[in-house]
Amino acid sequence: MSDKVRSIPRPLVKTNQWVIVISAVLTLVFGEGWFLIVPLLAGISGIVFKYNPVMNIAKLFLKKKPEEYIPEDWEQQQFNQKIAVFCLAAGFISFLLGWSTVGYVFTIMVATAAFVAILGFCIGCFIHYQWKMYKYKRAIKS
Repeated sequence: MSDKVRSIPRPLVKTNQWVIVISAVLTLVFGEGWFLIVPLLAGISGIVFKYNPVMNIAKLFLKKKPEEYIPEDWEQQQFNQKIAVFCLAAGFISFLLGWSTVGYVFTIMVATAAFVAILGFCIGCFIHYQWKMYKYKRAIKS
């Protein structure tokens, strides 16, 4: 068994976050949920097929070898992507159903989380850590 931990180069994660932020801002400015479709489909593809087209296109522009960048934990990014996909899907579907207020709420939530992550604090990472601690403490008590 390999001790190698799966990781993603940080610039690819940041690119994905920027695509979410830009799509969300366009959605908020124009009131059109269709802008959410790109990060939504890329996120679903990343979760289901382990292939995120946004990150794979961004990989073409890396100036160094992927392993020379600061790594982001693959498992953590999958968890974060699931949260983002949920919010993007909820926002997109809400706009399709004419529930604009709900659409705006989910779009603002995902945009805020992605932008805060770009700035350096990962809300999804915090939630993931708390969940792991909860499971660990529960296992200790058993």
